[in-house]
Amino acid sequence: MVDSCYSRRTLLVTILTIAEVVYVVALATWILLEKRSPVATLAWILALIALPYVGFVVFFLLGPRRLVRKRLKHKRARGAVQPKGAMQGTGLPRIEEDPRIDQLVRLATKAGEPPADRADHVTIFHDATSTYDAIEAAIRAAKHHVHFAYYIFDPHKIGRRFRDLLVAKAKEGVTVRVLVDDVGSSALDRPFVQSMRDAGVKFARFNPVTFARIRSRFDFRNHRKIVVCDGTVGFTGGINIADEYLPDPDAPVKLGERRKRKKLAKRGHLGPWRDSHVRLEGDAVRWLQLTFLDDWYYATGYAERSEAYFPPRTERGEELVQIVASGPDREMEPIQKLYFSAIASARSRVYVTSPYFVPDDAVLTALTTASLRGVDVRVLVPRRSDSLVVTAAARSYYDAILAAGVRVYEYQPTMIHAKTLVVDDFFAAVGTANMDNRSFRLNFEVTAVLYGGAHADSLAEQFRKDLKDAKEIKPRSREKLSLAWRLGEAGARILSPLL
Repeated sequence: MVDSCYSRRTLLVTILTIAEVVYVVALATWILLEKRSPVATLAWILALIALPYVGFVVFFLLGPRRLVRKRLKHKRARGAVQPKGAMQGTGLPRIEEDPRIDQLVRLATKAGEPPADRADHVTIFHDATSTYDAIEAAIRAAKHHVHFAYYIFDPHKIGRRFRDLLVAKAKEGVTVRVLVDDVGSSALDRPFVQSMRDAGVKFARFNPVTFARIRSRFDFRNHRKIVVCDGTVGFTGGINIADEYLPDPDAPVKLGERRKRKKLAKRGHLGPWRDSHVRLEGDAVRWLQLTFLDDWYYATGYAERSEAYFPPRTERGEELVQIVASGPDREMEPIQKLYFSAIASARSRVYVTSPYFVPDDAVLTALTTASLRGVDVRVLVPRRSDSLVVTAAARSYYDAILAAGVRVYEYQPTMIHAKTLVVDDFFAAVGTANMDNRSFRLNFEVTAVLYGGAHADSLAEQFRKDLKDAKEIKPRSREKLSLAWRLGEAGARILSPLL
């Protein structure tokens, strides 16, 4: 009897072992065929072996197959919204100012993004007050449509202001579409949204997180900020619709008041957040339009094909702008490749401003090698971002870049949320993408690349102005860190692919 029980137990263990081996081999084969990086591939396989059941659940929800399915759907969206012939024939003259411009334009185009195009006017803003005023003026002047997409659209002071304006335009008969990210704009309640819908505003949430959609990649978020009015005026950049960007009436007159300062610092807010945004006017706006309509189709299933959303080309502007989008639907990670190539081609200066600085190996190498070549490489980040983990992860990269001669600064007064890159006197980028893995690979992002010396100098001037309110990090200050803080940084760095 004992032998019989022992035999059955042995047989059961053997069967379960074989089943587990088959399970691991099958999933490992699946992961290998995804052709991801060797490190990512090995990490997934080891996770499945060490934690077979938990690993499977995580892989099912966050694994690479979800990424492929999202890509396929989004690719169909891009094809559906592009009117036949509407994007052809930019008529740009050959760029002679700097041969590197031709190379970078070609790189982004080969990676699947639109070509550089003309803009009549380009205006860069470095505060939310002037940005909001400019957007409101463009919305008021709209006659045909207003397209309004934000990662964060909060229903508070500034949110109500824009809602009332959008409602008024819809009542005038202007087509108004509002697209928000479901996670970033989770504070939008039903009455707030319904007040827009009742007025005729078309409203949609991007990639909603619901139980019915649990198999979807809920961490694929739309981080873009886009406003397009009548297809001729467009905005993008880092500024969301949130009160953090407005002057704080509760801020103390004297910042030396310790208790009030501590309270505000906990909110990451000793004043309005510092951020940058760009206004475009002219032919280049059509590419922001296409990006919005692409996302709208993805969120709603409705593809807008009317040529009224793509006005005839004017061929007037002398400003050269390239709209580059990126996200998990793109095979080639266009923004990451563009930034890497621009930094690698630098001869005199590279100025990076990013609230979340968690660079991948390629960008880290580009920054350090540029500095070692004698390029003036500077990185500006907040003293403390709105995420302690991201702050710790960012600081874990300081030692490597400081050793290569890169100069690092932490902005002191408040949260600096701008996402800008200046390279020499020919490349200036203002957009929604941070210098991190999430922006390069997981989020849907967009950036406006402004080619030419005027805008590069303008952004560089603002960068130097911001440095006056920043503290430079010296290697010797890093040597004084406690073991506990170093372990915290190292632990946060492990999470950097997800941050």
